[in-house]
Amino acid sequence: MAKEKSKKAHIVSLGKIRDKRGNLSVVEEGGSLPFEIARTYWIYDVPGGEHRGGHAYYKSEELIIALSGSFEVEVSDGKEERTFRLEHCDKALYVPAGVWRQLRNFATNSTALVVASTPYSARDYIRKKALFIDLKNRGEI
Repeated sequence: MAKEKSKKAHIVSLGKIRDKRGNLSVVEEGGSLPFEIARTYWIYDVPGGEHRGGHAYYKSEELIIALSGSFEVEVSDGKEERTFRLEHCDKALYVPAGVWRQLRNFATNSTALVVASTPYSARDYIRKKALFIDLKNRGEI
């Protein structure tokens, strides 16, 4: 890994290669990505007023990118909550393991691309916020 992992969610600049034919941004292991890619998925056609996420992971790290449109990602480390607005595809939100996340306020036709460090495992999810906070307070995540 090229970069030291942060324990806080933060915006990562993916850079932008400008060209008269259009712009290009890149996510590369060892570059803008502080983990190896094990899974990629995307969220789209989210009805107005709905949210996605509402969980934390024990192990998985994620990079969340607004490929089109915009949305907010609310994150919590158990003590501090922050909201990030993603609306440019050359910026991404890094969310480390042990951080609660919820995606909300999707604009029409938005697409969220998520790059994850682990394959899907139902056991990796913490789906109840009260349990998440309790685990954080006990230092178990």
